[in-house]
Amino acid sequence: MTETASTRASFVIGDEAAARRVTDLLGESFDDGELAIAAFERPDRSWEVSLHFGEMPNLDGVRALVAQAAGDAAAAAMTVESIAAKDWVAASLEGLVPVPAGRFVVHGSHDRARIPSNKLGIEIEAALAFGTGHHGTTRGCLTLLDLVLRAGPPRSVLDLGTGTGVLAIAAAKALRQPVLATDIDRQSVAVAKENARLNGVGNLVEAVHATGFSAPVFAAWGPFDLVLANILANPLRQLATPMSQHLAPSALVILSGLLQPQAQSVIAAYRARGCVLLRQIVIEGWSSLLLAKTF
Repeated sequence: MTETASTRASFVIGDEAAARRVTDLLGESFDDGELAIAAFERPDRSWEVSLHFGEMPNLDGVRALVAQAAGDAAAAAMTVESIAAKDWVAASLEGLVPVPAGRFVVHGSHDRARIPSNKLGIEIEAALAFGTGHHGTTRGCLTLLDLVLRAGPPRSVLDLGTGTGVLAIAAAKALRQPVLATDIDRQSVAVAKENARLNGVGNLVEAVHATGFSAPVFAAWGPFDLVLANILANPLRQLATPMSQHLAPSALVILSGLLQPQAQSVIAAYRARGCVLLRQIVIEGWSSLLLAKTF
């Protein structure tokens, strides 16, 4: 297998407002899939921002954006390192313990025998496609999904931005009915298909490469009673209008991939399209939202 490397840039800034400015600016300055951003509060109340690039970016351009959003000192202090893909996977597996979220438990193959019989195991290995279940956004989505499914089975389910397919697999396992999973990244679609097969729901998860809601598959499957979208704040805001047009009456929507300060702007975007907030949970600084369509 050919090894590839990712690039991580990180820096520390003084407060949450600066962290929000830099994450918003950088998130809007790169195309989907080029950059993943995380921001965490440190014990001294400063904030650490980490930027993960699949390919080596124009570092001068990145520093200029950081300087614009967070100041010259943050840009000058930014460190950059290359992370080998092989080392990343190995490091991830070392600490990859089973993660419970409602009735679901996300685990690696090495923990297959440890899953309780009264839980639904979802076997996902660490990989380049996002979503092992250990990230706060995935756990938040699974927790809300379990809550929704206990109230009754939705007829048509969409996992938008499926990544490794963990949410689609969870829905298919719990419902034993077909689920549509889409992603703009072809590698993620291939990974999701394989993971669905390995989890025994390959015949239930239809993983499709699609951008936005323009592909014919959305009209063929919709309108949707439940949409799961664990992506990022900016694309979620942009998708509010087309998503609302593909929702069935009284549909439920689970959104995540949001740093806590970003949640309100996403809630407002969906409220304007008739989706009201039912519940918000925060795990490790990441917000997951449950909304309902009212008109």
